[in-house]
Amino acid sequence: MMDHKDRDPKMSDYVDGLYVKQGRLMNDRPDGMTGIQEAANLRRMKKNAYEADVIAKGIELAEMRKNMRDMF
Repeated sequence: MMDHKDRDPKMSDYVDGLYVKQGRLMNDRPDGMTGIQEAANLRRMKKNAYEADVIAKGIELAEMRKNMRDMF
């Protein structure tokens, strides 16, 4: 939120990024993410998790094979 000393004297009721200035409601909130951006981020997170899972499974399988070779 803005500090009281930096506020325009014609501004009143600064609440959650919205305020009234000269009788008009002004939006000072930061831009949100669009649905497409959210979907792209979720897809990227899913892909990264899948890749990490594949690598972990590969390491686990290699260790199991190594242990099996040591047994025989």
